Amino acid sequence: MGVTYTSQGTIGSITLDNPPANSYDIAFVQELAAAIAAASEDPTARVIALRSASEKFFSAGADVKRFLANEVEANMEMVSSAHEALASIARSPKLFVACVTGHALGGGLEMALACDVRYGIEGRFRLGTPEVSLGLLPGNGGTQRLPRLIGVGPALELLTTGRQLSVDEAHALGILSQVFASREALDEHVAGLGALPPLALAEIKRAVYEGIERPLADGMALERELVENLFRSQDAHEGLTAFSEKRTPEFTGS
Repeated sequence: MGVTYTSQGTIGSITLDNPPANSYDIAFVQELAAAIAAASEDPTARVIALRSASEKFFSAGADVKRFLANEVEANMEMVSSAHEALASIARSPKLFVACVTGHALGGGLEMALACDVRYGIEGRFRLGTPEVSLGLLPGNGGTQRLPRLIGVGPALELLTTGRQLSVDEAHALGILSQVFASREALDEHVAGLGALPPLALAEIKRAVYEGIERPLADGMALERELVENLFRSQDAHEGLTAFSEKRTPEFTGS
């Protein structure tokens, strides 16, 4: 399989493993959708890491040769399937973290953009949306998620030129939230996220993703509703009590 889901404790991992470059077709997208669904339904996982088995590539995006061989309708079926799979990440109560440790180009970067947080490691790999050089546009959410993340002007420059970024440039623009010295350091950081309170993670995601689509006053009303839900939870009681007692909280998701 090109995509697999595994979990250990509170950390789940979706691993891309389609050598040599994790390029994808519709079967790969369907496997990705199934892995996202399995992660979202996992009762113990709180944080889901989207990783690559490749040392060189996170993902080089869609299989261009397959695009050329397909009829337009088949290509659009894959695009629609990818749209739905990646959109399901925002609807999931889990925190999805893209661990970008190799080239993330085209649809590969779009997979990372669909995650809640993106981390990288130091290296010489590149990130970008080169679809314009093929006479296309980034069709798996790049034209929508990238401007929302880094602003319209910077996003348009990248989208229209196809310019590829270094790790440091991607970090400076905010595409990558943090850059770690090694895969081991990144994995250690992600493992630490597993102690976060799952109810709060889910409500923060809902507040952001639903609220940003609403007028500010409606978003603020949603925020009040969700924080009230949390005030009534055992996790909030545990967090507040632990703070007062100067100890580490133990969240249970209740």
